[in-house]
Amino acid sequence: MNFSLYIAKRYLFSPGSSNAINIITIIAATGVVIGAMALFLVLSGFAGLKDFSLQFSTYFDPDLKIFPSSGKTFTFSDSQKEKLTALDGVIDFSEIVEERVFLEYKGKQKTSFIKGVDANYHKVIHTDSIMVYGEWLTNNDFQIVAGNTISRELSMVPEQTYTNLLSIYVPKPGKGIPSDPSKAFRSEKAVNIGIYSVNEELDKKYIFATTGLVRKLLNLPEDKVTHIELRLAPEANEETVLEKIQQIFDNDVIIKNRVQLNDTLYKMLNTENLVSYLVITLIAIIALFNVAGAIIMMIIDKRGNIKTLYNVGASLGNIRKIFLFQGSLMTVLGTLLGLLLGFILIVSQQQFGLLMITPSLPYPTRITAISFIVVFFTITIIGFIASLLASSRINQKLVD
Repeated sequence: MNFSLYIAKRYLFSPGSSNAINIITIIAATGVVIGAMALFLVLSGFAGLKDFSLQFSTYFDPDLKIFPSSGKTFTFSDSQKEKLTALDGVIDFSEIVEERVFLEYKGKQKTSFIKGVDANYHKVIHTDSIMVYGEWLTNNDFQIVAGNTISRELSMVPEQTYTNLLSIYVPKPGKGIPSDPSKAFRSEKAVNIGIYSVNEELDKKYIFATTGLVRKLLNLPEDKVTHIELRLAPEANEETVLEKIQQIFDNDVIIKNRVQLNDTLYKMLNTENLVSYLVITLIAIIALFNVAGAIIMMIIDKRGNIKTLYNVGASLGNIRKIFLFQGSLMTVLGTLLGLLLGFILIVSQQQFGLLMITPSLPYPTRITAISFIVVFFTITIIGFIASLLASSRINQKLVD
């Protein structure tokens, strides 16, 4: 066994000659354990929070979404539909016609967006997952499904009869102020047959209708759409599919995946994760320099032994390695113990809900391999640097 490593293990696991030295060593080791555990808890907590925040996008956002490169609408011809249907990797797609509208129901008004979808929409987005009351759209062009917030603000409940209709208005295109305001808008009436809920932002933004109703409202031709939403096969190569779609549309469209559709949210979550990691790492650095202090105190305590080792032939380099190995071993073992304790806490949170956001919602967590790797290398590298700085205190003057 390596001479320096053997002595380092003896020093680490045997008590020092002073209770003060032993207490300082225990405090330093505890700091390593707590630092590793805290960093693992933060990373696991943010991984869970990211999943929780983004799970709504899987309910509402498609795998791919096609936008016009300019303007609000683009042409989607029958030949393009056939090519898109035959494209490998695409399971289904849905034509979308979307526009901002003004809603009026029983004297209450609100602005929102109307999202016209075709009969394939439920194959692209699992509409059953977002419905909370009533039913989804049928082929009837005079039905809508409202967001939970919109329904509440307009006091609009789902019904099957056409006694209470929602009025939907959209401005007519043109310039200037019309002399007759009543002719400035196109309007349609529809009955609310269901309520959906995804999150607060979307619940107050959209009402769903058929593409037939929205095209009629906007006076759009049958081959015009504002978006196309696609669902891909799990094994599909996204890059390959993107290239083929661009070829179908002559490179005249913009295509975004789910991450790009939520890029602001992704950036915010990643930034918060990075900042939290840096803050906890800074705290860990402060705690881990207790290891340097403990090593220096151990050097002072073992000064007589150091002189003996030097006199019997040990070089200064080997003696420095003893205390470098001692600090590194303390850091590695403390990190492993901290990871174990953090793992136990996260599993307990997942099983028993130790920390609750609401009475029915435990704080989300997720254990990932990258969390173990990041924590282990962050703590051990900082501990190694602290040990290296402490062991460098051993010089010729000390052994003379």
